[in-house]
Amino acid sequence: MALRFIGIDPNTGTGESPTVWVDQEKREFVFQGWEPDEDTLAECERTEVPDHAVGIPEGETVIRIPARMLPMIREACDALERADVR
Repeated sequence: MALRFIGIDPNTGTGESPTVWVDQEKREFVFQGWEPDEDTLAECERTEVPDHAVGIPEGETVIRIPARMLPMIREACDALERADVR
């Protein structure tokens, strides 16, 4: 695996570290974030999505990352679109 570090939450303290990476080989985003609270998880588990089973499939999870990390997410998108990361 070739993870490329993009950025970490600028408001990170010593106990928190929402982080963005890209996996250059698989061409995927990798996010580290906060576990959702019970209300958020329940909402995600019961929300109906067209052509998709209700709930969170085994092997998947829900995370929360702060909106202030949007520039890092954009950078990760750009990194995966550029030919130099293929």
